[in-house]
Amino acid sequence: MTQQASPRGTFLEVAAAVKAQIEADPAITKLPAAADLMRAHGVSRGVVLRAFGVLQREGVAEPEPGGRWRVIRSGEQVDRRPLPERIADVVKEEGLEAGAAFPSASDLAKRFGVSRPTMTKALDKLEAAGVLASEGQGRVRTVRAVPNREERS
Repeated sequence: MTQQASPRGTFLEVAAAVKAQIEADPAITKLPAAADLMRAHGVSRGVVLRAFGVLQREGVAEPEPGGRWRVIRSGEQVDRRPLPERIADVVKEEGLEAGAAFPSASDLAKRFGVSRPTMTKALDKLEAAGVLASEGQGRVRTVRAVPNREERS
């Protein structure tokens, strides 16, 4: 009788391997893609997703929008507020007054680590809320009103 590998617990082995990889390289900010882990460990997508769940329960990683997972380092502070709220803080942080030019979507996308289309949607929400004004495509957005916390809720 030949001995076969047991599928039970395989996700724990994958989780342990990923955790060891995170601990060995402090520069890692994102977990490897599920497809990469499937190839590297010869397992199914379900096994990888269960491994991600283990890492989440242990506080090592958390899901991000878009299906990726980011690494959580101990003592790390992460702003989990919606993107439009975080962007509205730029007005206050940079001391912008009503009528002042607002940074471009491309610059803000780099600053917040999101894609330009995602940033454009968030800026459109701020325009709808009356915080920003825009003359149209290709024009500079300006600050219409300085937001306060009560207005953004």
